[in-house]
Amino acid sequence: MNKNIKIIGSGFSSLSAACYLAQNGHAVTVYEKNDSVGGRARQLKENGFTFDMGPSWYWMPDVFERFFADFNKKTTDYYELVKLGPAYRVYYGVNDYISIADNLAEIITTFENIEKGSGEILKTFMAEAKDNYDIAIKDLVYRPGVSPLELITVKTALKLGQFVSNISRDVRRKFKNERLIQILEFPVLFLGAKPSDTPSFYSFMNYADFGMGTWHPKTGMFDLVVAMEKLAIELGVKFETNATVEKILVENDQAKALIIDGKNIAADIILSGADYHHTETLLEEKHRTYSEKYWESRVFAPSSLLFYIGFDKKIENISHHALFFDVDFNQHAKDIYDEPKWPTNPLFYANFPSLTDPSAAPEGMESAFFLIPLAPGINDTEELREQYFNKIIDRFEALTQQSVRKNIIFKKSFCKNDFVSEYNSYKGNAYGMANTLLQTAFLRPKLKSKKVENLYFTGQLTVPGPGVPPALISGKLVAALIEKNI
Repeated sequence: MNKNIKIIGSGFSSLSAACYLAQNGHAVTVYEKNDSVGGRARQLKENGFTFDMGPSWYWMPDVFERFFADFNKKTTDYYELVKLGPAYRVYYGVNDYISIADNLAEIITTFENIEKGSGEILKTFMAEAKDNYDIAIKDLVYRPGVSPLELITVKTALKLGQFVSNISRDVRRKFKNERLIQILEFPVLFLGAKPSDTPSFYSFMNYADFGMGTWHPKTGMFDLVVAMEKLAIELGVKFETNATVEKILVENDQAKALIIDGKNIAADIILSGADYHHTETLLEEKHRTYSEKYWESRVFAPSSLLFYIGFDKKIENISHHALFFDVDFNQHAKDIYDEPKWPTNPLFYANFPSLTDPSAAPEGMESAFFLIPLAPGINDTEELREQYFNKIIDRFEALTQQSVRKNIIFKKSFCKNDFVSEYNSYKGNAYGMANTLLQTAFLRPKLKSKKVENLYFTGQLTVPGPGVPPALISGKLVAALIEKNI
């Protein structure tokens, strides 16, 4: 039976769900509070510079191919991918960095050159990581998180010990060089938690990194937003931007309508891809599944301080993706998770898309964004933003041996307060709820409301978790669940 389905938010999970639901014959309308679709993956264009405002890493290309294949399409029908080589650099000191190649054989050689014997150890570690990846992608992450049996009925039953140990412990048992350890711990930061709080099973992220490589849509991650919006429109989905949902109307414990600009928009089914906590505040308290105490008790992924920068010259000694680990990795993690505060010496990430995509900056210039991970809920002021920009730009200049500050002709910051105002993000988190042991699979907030019929959720606070590929999967899972319950 075809239904009138209204979707709140237009991030990747909403776009994914909209496509699957429309393919099944439902009338689907997506409502976005901002002036363009994409949620946190919006695009910023200013002064000839183009920036992806959110996600900038394209990992797990097979998940994207699988999504488009579900509609008899290919990614190449919509956008072109470039494999980055090197995938990224990790900086430790002045002109002192490790480059991660675009293939596993070279990465193994790099490890061996740094720590004798580590090449063979990495080869074995990566075989295990690939096995975990196959289990995760073929079985676990495509399950809707409704029952603990989902963990038992798949091959993970053979690997339950990997949910007891953690990434940090496993890596440190195998490798001694601190730089190599940090490189192997880094990918799970995409899952939103410290490596010491992330189950060993999630080593599949190392296979996503070293085994599958780092890619870039030719003109940026927004290419994927455009592609998914185009596919959705081809399937009959309608989009309305500048449409802020003010309330979800419930009658007899059933979701009946959205209130947008004071108007009632009737619906048979309501699906929210917006922040889960925020969505429940659109309901009367008696209809909310999760209390404020529940949300306070969860481990959230970091917030971020972002700077979108336009330089009037080309920047030297850089790669498309660059990680700056020249300060204490563990101390910064403590400043996020253990004793939340602004870090004294922050790690940071820099992205230079114009190295790969010349259209991202005017000729002879460079576009970049810099990111500092921060504790969610942290105090955010313009003064602090500027203070931390000066910290990282000073270090960037020293580490890459060049002067760049005087060449900045465009600068825009984005931090916790903006994540709250632009995306209704709980405590201004940037990536959702962390994938810790007690926040994995069926232990995450549910796709279907327990208290309101015909109300569903998707996105990074529910299953399977944070990240762009999981967002596409989340949309597929909730669409299937809706279909099952109709």
